[in-house]
Amino acid sequence: MLRFLTAGESHGRALVVVVEGLPAGLPVTADAIAGELARRRLGYGRGPRMRFEADELTLLGGVRHGRTLGSPVAVEIANTEWPKWEQEMSPHPGVPGKRLTTPRPGHADLAGMQKYGFDDARDVLERASARETAARVVAGTLAKALLAEIGVSVVSHVVAIGPAQAAAGLRPRPEDLPTVDASSVRCFDPEAEAAMVAAIKAAAKDGDSLGGVVEVLAYGVPVGLGSHVHWDRRLDASLAQAVMSIQAVKHVEIGDGQAVSGERGSTAHDPIVWDEVSGEYRRPTARAGGVEGGISTGALLVLRAGMKPLATLNRPVLGTVDVVTKEATVSFKERTDVTAVPAMGVVAETMTAWVLAVETLRKFGGDSVAELQRNHAAFLDALEATPSAAVRR
Repeated sequence: MLRFLTAGESHGRALVVVVEGLPAGLPVTADAIAGELARRRLGYGRGPRMRFEADELTLLGGVRHGRTLGSPVAVEIANTEWPKWEQEMSPHPGVPGKRLTTPRPGHADLAGMQKYGFDDARDVLERASARETAARVVAGTLAKALLAEIGVSVVSHVVAIGPAQAAAGLRPRPEDLPTVDASSVRCFDPEAEAAMVAAIKAAAKDGDSLGGVVEVLAYGVPVGLGSHVHWDRRLDASLAQAVMSIQAVKHVEIGDGQAVSGERGSTAHDPIVWDEVSGEYRRPTARAGGVEGGISTGALLVLRAGMKPLATLNRPVLGTVDVVTKEATVSFKERTDVTAVPAMGVVAETMTAWVLAVETLRKFGGDSVAELQRNHAAFLDALEATPSAAVRR
């Protein structure tokens, strides 16, 4: 079973991720992981911390001479700012220099303090911080590498920031990912990119923040991932849970999601056609997002995730209460971004790739990459030999 755990706090010594269940023989390099982590720092509207956080990677175990061993893979991401925080975040007995007693609305601060009995919001916010997603990107990079071995690619692009929206239906392919990443907001629509940048500038001038929507696309997904037989085996449910776990993401939709809920059934579904030339079933549209009945159909997988505006503002105006004095005040300010939607898209790629990798190994198995590939190829051959031959791209 493929799984991962992360550990560490935002301003702690390091983040650590342990990935268990990867087959042996998967190509892994620190440079490839570092490249994906650099993508997480992209995007106009990010704060100065992105210039400071040069992720220092150490492969601690599970990889030898650039290939996985089948044992757990452990990776450390060092915090280059640790010397500034060593006293405040020390694991040794002592007391903090300053307690944060004015929880920020929109964060985990107050609920976490109440749940765990803390009197200092930093005991919550350090782990609740989106900095944790750096460790997830490491796991997602390994998942992407696994998927690439059977021809699956996962990409993302920003389709909305604040009021600015990209043109509907304009979707990048895997080969377009460098173009997306070259955009200042990771948008594939140049006209919308300009509008998004203008919206970010306007919000920054007011000391405010913006949310937005990203679209994740998975190409080459084979038919048969996930299952209809149990609620926790449904692929769309697993994708939604994984992407909703990203900090500040408040909604997820598969395919056209909310839009089709207001339509009639006669227009809301993807027709099925038989391609005589290729001998495959095809769906000319992607309204279902490549998942029907909790099972991948082999068509393009489409997922969108919506991120709320960041609740830490450069102009603190959100009302709160001091948990000690009970007096009304405004929330404290940590270093913050105007928007993190472009970065969230990279993390959403991570979580989508992770779920697809989990289901790929559940479906095809294999202790080595070569065995996984053989099992995958045998499944496709079997499909082509039956009347229900499924779409394959």
